[in-house]
Amino acid sequence: MNYKRIIKSRRLRFAILRTLEWIPDSIMVRMQYRIKMGFWPNMKHPRRFTEKLQLYKLCYHNPDMPQCVDKYEVRKYVESKGLKHILNELNGLYDSFEKINFNDLPDKFVIKSTTGGGGLNVFVIKDKNICNWDEIRKEVKTWGMHKNGSYSYGREWAYSGMGETRIIIERFLEDNRTDGLTDYKFFCFQGKPYCVQVDTGRFDGHRQNYYDMNWQSLGVHCTYPEGEPQNCPLNFDEMKKVAEELSSDFPFVRVDLYNVNGKIYFGELTFYPSSGYGKFHPDEFDIQLGAYLTEY
Repeated sequence: MNYKRIIKSRRLRFAILRTLEWIPDSIMVRMQYRIKMGFWPNMKHPRRFTEKLQLYKLCYHNPDMPQCVDKYEVRKYVESKGLKHILNELNGLYDSFEKINFNDLPDKFVIKSTTGGGGLNVFVIKDKNICNWDEIRKEVKTWGMHKNGSYSYGREWAYSGMGETRIIIERFLEDNRTDGLTDYKFFCFQGKPYCVQVDTGRFDGHRQNYYDMNWQSLGVHCTYPEGEPQNCPLNFDEMKKVAEELSSDFPFVRVDLYNVNGKIYFGELTFYPSSGYGKFHPDEFDIQLGAYLTEY
């Protein structure tokens, strides 16, 4: 079922999910999996990575996870790993839009919600002088200023213990590429990166490639089509070490990094990629990844 064609408004889909909050998590994740994947998950004897991520949501409750999914608090976690140097420059932290003094900000910056996930609640400002700030203000107010215990539409446990929503403003990163930043997303199990998802053309012709830790193409993509082969970053070994350090406390986490003109920047930590509903091509890769997630 292509539910997005039936209910085209993302806001309406979220509103519907909110009305179903009373349904127990263990039932809801099965229902969502069936709707999005087209078949029921095997929760008793799971083999697929996507199936095991549902159990990861329900059963694995590491108290460090809520900090790690908060866009501001995760900075402290990164610092605790001795990796302060990979953090992007912070321009400001605010508890309301009205408190932002835009005169003090550079012409380019990024506005984020501290509790947003999955690419939600982000504004990329490339020139503050030509923005429609009234429209941006209205949209920011729809982000929802969650108090402690933010609701997760995908029943992702880590988000349920987050603090109140705040607004974070970071430096706008740009490199020499014409199609925007390249995302390097390391799938890490027990502190060891297994593969890296490389996303290019995020705002114009989004493409994905998957590589192993020797930068050999795996011929895999998920959600978006496979793109042209990408060159291995010159400091790829350093990126792997960063991914190892940031993933060492968890059975699984995806460590998202940027590599801008040879400098590594932290992106985020993702415990439930696509909320466990991503369709891999070929399908066998879902089972292949699942073999590495053994604790949940």
